[in-house]
Amino acid sequence: MPLNAGDAEYGSVPGTGLPGNVDSSEAAPLLMPEPDQEPVQTWQPLSKAELQAVAGGPGWRKARCYLVLLFWLSWLAILSTAVAIIVLSPRPVVPQIQWWQRAPFYQVQPQLLLQADGLRLNLSVLMEQLPYLKSLGLGALILQGLFDKDMSPLNLNDFSKNMGALTQIQRLIRESNKANLKVVLDFCDLDLLGSRHVEEIADQPSNISVTMQHAVRFWMEEGVAGFAICDTDEIYSEKTLLEWRSVLKEFSSVEEERIVMVKQTREFLPLLNDSGNVTLVDMVMRSILPRSDHLLSVGQVAEAIETHLQVQDQTTWLSWTVGGKASYNLKKLLLVLTMTLPGSPTIQWDAEIHQARNTSGKVDSFHSEVDEPSDASTTKDPKRSTAALFTSLSHSRAREEALLYGNFTFLPFNTSSVSASPNSTFSSVPPPPILAFLRSWGCVHFLILLNVGPEPHALDPAWAPSLPEAGVFVSSTGMDRLGSTSLYTLKVQAYEAIVIKLFQGGSYS
Repeated sequence: MPLNAGDAEYGSVPGTGLPGNVDSSEAAPLLMPEPDQEPVQTWQPLSKAELQAVAGGPGWRKARCYLVLLFWLSWLAILSTAVAIIVLSPRPVVPQIQWWQRAPFYQVQPQLLLQADGLRLNLSVLMEQLPYLKSLGLGALILQGLFDKDMSPLNLNDFSKNMGALTQIQRLIRESNKANLKVVLDFCDLDLLGSRHVEEIADQPSNISVTMQHAVRFWMEEGVAGFAICDTDEIYSEKTLLEWRSVLKEFSSVEEERIVMVKQTREFLPLLNDSGNVTLVDMVMRSILPRSDHLLSVGQVAEAIETHLQVQDQTTWLSWTVGGKASYNLKKLLLVLTMTLPGSPTIQWDAEIHQARNTSGKVDSFHSEVDEPSDASTTKDPKRSTAALFTSLSHSRAREEALLYGNFTFLPFNTSSVSASPNSTFSSVPPPPILAFLRSWGCVHFLILLNVGPEPHALDPAWAPSLPEAGVFVSSTGMDRLGSTSLYTLKVQAYEAIVIKLFQGGSYS
């Protein structure tokens, strides 16, 4: 066999491009490589230099201006809305009230002003008590019993016969003004000029007016803050009061106005026509109870109170006083009523309020106009005394606008008797209902509850659904109620009066 078998086709490798080609098999890779992947870009915060470059750019400046403008526009919109709500929301207008509309009056009775013989004046006891009376919250004194039938306050010639009385009165007026207590002279039921003097100058009527104006000016110069007359006096006329107003105007100022008070003794007060928008009468004193020589029954007292609560005169500034006689059990209830009614309270002379001291330093006791029980041990407790109750009411009235000049709303209440004694003498007579009224100023409400009857009462849960349920005690006749309370669980004791400041649940404002 030939050795050069290379030329033969036997055992030869396929050529290039054929499946058996050596070059092709060696050049081809054994593993096909995967396609290259794009590099992953990770987030990185801007550097300080890059951030400063971007912040100073026009785009960021524009966005920042828009954000600042949006903030201020939103703030102004909120402010404007708040101002609009405050301006448009209804609210009470604070009235301009004078001293006589703000101050409680204390009417001193003649028993205190006379000596033991009942003939001579003794004002030293009253002058010693002026600081004490001021501490109770009183603002003015109504002095009655200073003048008798032989000494007219408007005829100064009468004082020449009794200069000692005039000196005492002048000193009392000065000391009262020093104690910041106004003085009102009571001329009710007095023959002011005296019949003999009227006959002497009957031929010259003009001299009567001149003499009267001279006397009024004299008392104004002494420091008197006003006068009280009755609606049955001859001086209660348009002509006379106009002459008085001209004199009072000379001594009146914004801080210290001089007044004329009229005591209403009849059922209806005779009206006087105002001349030239001049108010002839500043205040009308009205009695809560009708005048009577005997003690009024519980039913009569309840009827009189309810009548005044249902009919309120909104045109005349009233001064409320008790006037009639009631049992001792109703004494503190009537005091609470007098101090919480709209107007200026006038407190009658009271032995438990006026604690006069004798030379030994002990407290003298004066006879009160009402019948006191034989067991008066409760009045010896200072926390339960009439003076403490009056002080609490006067201070509350001074700082609470609702009690001072707030709106008045009579509330008809449904009550149920809580407990009744089987041996009670009132078992055959239905007990008087609880009398109640509301004094409101803005969002502040004061509820006054009066139980005139001899049995305790609980309020009906559906008594007044429009009012708040909760409240806090302000004062009570027993001076023993403190803290918050719920009207749904409140029980009013016999002959008890309660003053409650109402508030919404969860709020103590």
